[in-house]
Amino acid sequence: MQKTELLESRSLRVFVTVLTCLLLGSSLAAAGDLPAEDTFPARLEGKFKSAIVVDAETGLTLVANNEDVRRPPASMLKMMTELLVLEHIADGDLSFDETVKVSAKASRMGGSQVYLKHGEEFTVEQLLMALAIHSANDAATALAEHLAGSTDAFVDLMNIRARELGMTNTEFHSVHGLPPAWKQSSDMTTARDLATLARELVQHPQALEWASTKTAPFRDGKFILYNPNKLVGNYRGLDGLKTGYTGAAGFCVTATAVQKGKRLISVVMGCPADKDRANETTRLLTYGFNMYTRVPVFAGAGDPLAEPLKVKGGKQKTVEVTYGESLTVSVPRNREQDLELDIQLPSEFPAPFAAGAEVGRAVVNLDGVELGSVPLVTTEAVAKGNWWNRLLN
Repeated sequence: MQKTELLESRSLRVFVTVLTCLLLGSSLAAAGDLPAEDTFPARLEGKFKSAIVVDAETGLTLVANNEDVRRPPASMLKMMTELLVLEHIADGDLSFDETVKVSAKASRMGGSQVYLKHGEEFTVEQLLMALAIHSANDAATALAEHLAGSTDAFVDLMNIRARELGMTNTEFHSVHGLPPAWKQSSDMTTARDLATLARELVQHPQALEWASTKTAPFRDGKFILYNPNKLVGNYRGLDGLKTGYTGAAGFCVTATAVQKGKRLISVVMGCPADKDRANETTRLLTYGFNMYTRVPVFAGAGDPLAEPLKVKGGKQKTVEVTYGESLTVSVPRNREQDLELDIQLPSEFPAPFAAGAEVGRAVVNLDGVELGSVPLVTTEAVAKGNWWNRLLN
């Protein structure tokens, strides 16, 4: 897009009426009928205390139940531990092959572990795999201490990152999610906040690679990492993400899957049994995928917009603008009529410019969430005007 000073932002909002929709897809397997239009997001009941399903790309909430009720996350908290380490690697502050020396504190961690010994050395990548695949509490502690100097300092980083991501109902007190010790506070979060965290984590390919791994060798094959997520390999397109369990939290899982090019994220918290978190996740993801239909919004370049764009310093005063590309968006069924089009154009655009110059964007929204956008382009070239043109225009 050519750079110009936007002296005034012009925004035209109109409702999009969709006349033709594509085939709706297969029927739901276990979720029952879709909710009426006025019950979006769907409020499904199940064997969980809270749940949510969101579109990973847009963040649009499809299914929700007690999604903002605070509960302990158990080991799902380790998604933040993993995210921070991966982000520091991406920023160049750490490397996968960097050596981590195990502290006495890390070697004493209980619960799920890989039995690290005080003084042992592993690479960052090896410990990340132990954390992501095996949910190892000792590996989480060793990584946190290595990155921040202490677990307390790392917890501070976790809470800062949570605020940056908009996880407003989250409070971290540990790097692993184990039940709090005497006089310690419990980690607390919500299904919505965990979905927000998962949306950030799935942008790291390594996280999905490890989360979809059933088993992997550790200590040169002397120890085998086992993934506790029973959905891996048993649900089409599922490649993560993190399970959790404590007595207070119940059985929990944050899951993600891709079908027909669409990635969804689901969170269930407080399930009474391991099989329930798998069954409910299967039901919620299937429900979510079958809520969508593909809707063509723009066919590409065609008729110009109703209002031409003013030209600054050109041989003519205005230029016609049209859509630069075609656009089809995924929309929950029965919500097609709620799509909203936001035409974003400057008050004027300086000459000279060629035909097809990008001068703005056409954004398609639903409930304030962007579903897609295309460039707005000029239908003809406009040359720079002479002094007389500039005076008149």
